Amino acid sequence: MKKKTWVWAATGVVIAGAITAFTLLNNSLGNNVEIESVIPAQEQGTNNSGTAVANAAAATGAAVTAEQLNGAWSIADTSKVYWSVTTSKETVNFVNASVQGTWNVNLDDTASMTGEGSIEMSALDSGEGQRDEHVKSADFLSVEEFPQSTFKVSSFSELPAEWTEGTAVPVQMTGTLTVKGIEKEVTFDSQAVYSGGQLMLSGTTTVTFADFGMKNPHSIVLDTENDLEVRLELVLSK
Repeated sequence: MKKKTWVWAATGVVIAGAITAFTLLNNSLGNNVEIESVIPAQEQGTNNSGTAVANAAAATGAAVTAEQLNGAWSIADTSKVYWSVTTSKETVNFVNASVQGTWNVNLDDTASMTGEGSIEMSALDSGEGQRDEHVKSADFLSVEEFPQSTFKVSSFSELPAEWTEGTAVPVQMTGTLTVKGIEKEVTFDSQAVYSGGQLMLSGTTTVTFADFGMKNPHSIVLDTENDLEVRLELVLSK
């Protein structure tokens, strides 16, 4: 074969290899996890501070008593925590279904309420194994050294004394989020719903890679925003 033919053949192999590598990388970067809210979509309204909250103006649920709400609630195994990273291409979600924790409710004395939860970081899943291994490695979450992340509530916003079954109630939870052994005070803007003898809690907060000693994983292929969204989708039972 002539030298020029060899050159063109080699060039073709390189181009094909580059296309294949890009295709594999593109597939591995895609989002495979859809966020599932534990609270059905409801009509949106605003609270006194102007913050958007869900309300059930069209709902006609029964009144919920303080006896039904007050007491110790435990996070059920249907609960999930999501972590979301936004790149220049799309938002990639990670889900963790290994969640444990409690919420002690006292509508008569909000200051006395307590809440805490933990997740096993090895259960973090984006639906792409190679990506998950990298995220759990020492480069980012160091899961072997820090197997759990935790959140402990220091204060709750005031809750209404009267609830309606199926109606979302706004609640803010401020506390300490600990990841990789590093503590960060955060506030989860949330909604809570009582329905069928269970409490459903859906809330979000925003942190950054730097908050927990991690570098932004941007590359020549994709830019990555510094903000990470943490989302709680919890079901609690007495």
